[in-house]
Amino acid sequence: IEKTLDLNIYVDVYAVDALAQAEALDVKIKNGDSLGKLFGCIVSVKDVISLKGHKLSAASKILEGYVAPYDATVIKNLLAEDSIIIGKTNCDEFGMGSANENSIYGICKNGIDPTRSPGGSSGGAAVSVQMNTCLIALGSDTGGSVRQPAAFCGVVGLKPSYGRVSRYGLIAYASSFDQIGIIGNTCSDISKVFDVIAGKDPLDATSSSVLLSERPKSNTKKIAYFKSMVNHEKLNPQIKSAFDQTTQKLEIKGYSVESLDFSFLDYLVPTYYVLTTAEASTNLSRYDGVRYGYRSMDADTLHDMYINTRSEGFGKEVKRRIMLGTYVLSEGYFDAYFKKAQQVRQLIKAEIDKVLNAYDYIILPVTTDVAWKTGTNIDNPVEVYLSDVFTVLANLTGLPAVSIPNGLNTDGMPIAVQLMGKKYSEVELLELAETIL
Repeated sequence: IEKTLDLNIYVDVYAVDALAQAEALDVKIKNGDSLGKLFGCIVSVKDVISLKGHKLSAASKILEGYVAPYDATVIKNLLAEDSIIIGKTNCDEFGMGSANENSIYGICKNGIDPTRSPGGSSGGAAVSVQMNTCLIALGSDTGGSVRQPAAFCGVVGLKPSYGRVSRYGLIAYASSFDQIGIIGNTCSDISKVFDVIAGKDPLDATSSSVLLSERPKSNTKKIAYFKSMVNHEKLNPQIKSAFDQTTQKLEIKGYSVESLDFSFLDYLVPTYYVLTTAEASTNLSRYDGVRYGYRSMDADTLHDMYINTRSEGFGKEVKRRIMLGTYVLSEGYFDAYFKKAQQVRQLIKAEIDKVLNAYDYIILPVTTDVAWKTGTNIDNPVEVYLSDVFTVLANLTGLPAVSIPNGLNTDGMPIAVQLMGKKYSEVELLELAETIL
């Protein structure tokens, strides 16, 4: 971590705590005690996940000075299996961004080429694994925020099925989309961590009671891809070439890979951003300067305090999404935008369920391009939003998806490919991904 300070990966490093944890684990060895499943595994945690006694800011001024009073369920599970938490990683403010440029702590840089973006919003998490500062990173994925940075940084990123991993202790962005995800160097590493953090949690009503042993199994080997995605006008030709090579490799291994039509491609990003901004405007209303975090001192009335606190505390991108979400939820536009987007979401889900009834997996690109130069799209938010076209599908449908490295482009930057599976099929998904790597 000390050797990579210039990359701005961490916002908080628990050097004293980590060494104390390691010493406690040494004692367990000496005493001959039973060791946890993740004994000695070094884990970094995105700055949106609660860790008792440590600051939690979501990379935002609005949570200045806030210290988490409890551990997130995923943290409890990791510590119970003898993991070591090494620190909190940089991210886009409240998980809103695709380049780790919307952070109160400044931008995080890609370790392969520091002039390029590491992706977002879990950019720090991806670089923490990429630069070998930890073995595993926990991030959050609302529309691709684990898979896209994993793709940009040449590591593996898993977004589990919605509800598979407890969200208790995760700062909410869009509650029906958010999912804690895992970034690692190998599929087997991620599988071991997933086994520990997945499961029903009484503190999260949306968490699933389906056991890992009850996961769906299939003896067939049928994989689908969507022609409209592979032939997308913005898809980098080198990413397309790598994708084609991977599908050929799968066919050689005995898989049936077939192309399908998908009629909802143009609706994915609009549907995603209408719904997530609506949920964000509601979730972020709790940050008002009254109960915790930053409070503006430049106010004569309670009303002014609310306005000034939120104006000074939130960054530009967060304000943009709150305003958009408030607009689509307003009385005059609720039916035209929010309700319509909910209906389209159900149509998309029905279409994908139909595909996965006939096929075992869907293979698709992760990003339209490799990691772009930092600052390239900072004044063009729509272009950034459109770059999520291949990742938001898994969040709209609540399905598991994994991003895995798929070669390098001519500049030496990572290319990735993405696999989606049936709900709760994470283990099989990682096994298939392992065969591709």
